[in-house]
Amino acid sequence: MTVWEFFKGRRILLTGHTGFKGSWLGYWLTQLGAEVLGYALPPPTSPNLFELLKLRQLLQHREGDIRDLATLTEVLRAFKPEVVLHLAAQPLVRRSYREPKETFDTNVGGTVNVLEAIRHCPSVRSAVMVTSDKCYENREWEMSYRENDALGGHDPYSASKGAAEIVVASYRKSFFAGASGQKCVGIASARAGNVIGGGDFAEDRIVPDAVRAIMANQPLELRNPGSTRPWQHVLDPVGAYLMLAAHLAHEPKRVSDAFNIGPELDGVATVHDLIAQFHAEMGKGRAVDISKKQGNAPHEAKLLRLSCDKAHNLLGWRSVFGTHEAIARTAAWYRRVLLENGNARTACNQDLRAYTERSTERWLTAAPKQPTASKGRKRR
Repeated sequence: MTVWEFFKGRRILLTGHTGFKGSWLGYWLTQLGAEVLGYALPPPTSPNLFELLKLRQLLQHREGDIRDLATLTEVLRAFKPEVVLHLAAQPLVRRSYREPKETFDTNVGGTVNVLEAIRHCPSVRSAVMVTSDKCYENREWEMSYRENDALGGHDPYSASKGAAEIVVASYRKSFFAGASGQKCVGIASARAGNVIGGGDFAEDRIVPDAVRAIMANQPLELRNPGSTRPWQHVLDPVGAYLMLAAHLAHEPKRVSDAFNIGPELDGVATVHDLIAQFHAEMGKGRAVDISKKQGNAPHEAKLLRLSCDKAHNLLGWRSVFGTHEAIARTAAWYRRVLLENGNARTACNQDLRAYTERSTERWLTAAPKQPTASKGRKRR
């Protein structure tokens, strides 16, 4: 049985289903035959993928705030999910400078609330708590961050994600480990790298900014063209969340942990190179470097790499779409849907079909391997 078959007929509670990654995940789960209840605030932008996909027609949509523990607990008890996928968050670095309290209340307090609701919901077998690769204390080094590296964060967003990781680890050990009469639930956190893909319209993200500039026939302003990131297509982390949820349900004690989710070690690119390929794939667009004109701009990390050895060895997961293909597929989605007035579901289905077929061939039918002992950090 492949991982995809695990979800047929399962009751899945998905927080943040009106966001970019949440919409992709909610749509994919409905195509796998899962019964999905989405819990989130209204879509944060217009346009947005949630409405383009007409997700209200496919899943149970419940508007709510994860900062509201009473309502969240009531929803879980009534729906009785087997799997919880927690994606709801304040996801933007620059916004966290403007609204730090909201960021901490949502990303830390909201994580506590989801775990509390799970603690009082006997039906839950596994839960994936999505955080961010920015949870690490970024030292701008060439080496790849591993899951046992120091957590931290210069900006409020990164600090909130580091704090959320500590919360998840505490709840996992204190309430879900299955010892001394505890409930045994598979609980893992997933730290995904920078995600691109069709349907993202968020503020202050490089690809949506590029799309808006193209649609307005304006140049794209690059704040940090030399910054390097582990870019990956949205289906790679979303596929990893599904794979992790299935493993957690079957073997909670073995895989309840933190996991980096990112591209291969050569799957990094500068902002400049990302946009150069994106404009070429779109057939239009131009960019200007404003890095020397920003003055006292908020701090943003320049370099970030992830080691995903644990996910490779313990889960058998590997990235499917390389960086260049991720950029090409992202541009193709926007070109079809925005420039050619195509259907969003059709565009998503094309990517889902390719991802499902290739991932099944590559890793989904293979048995997970036990992790090998670390021989120390190597420079990449």
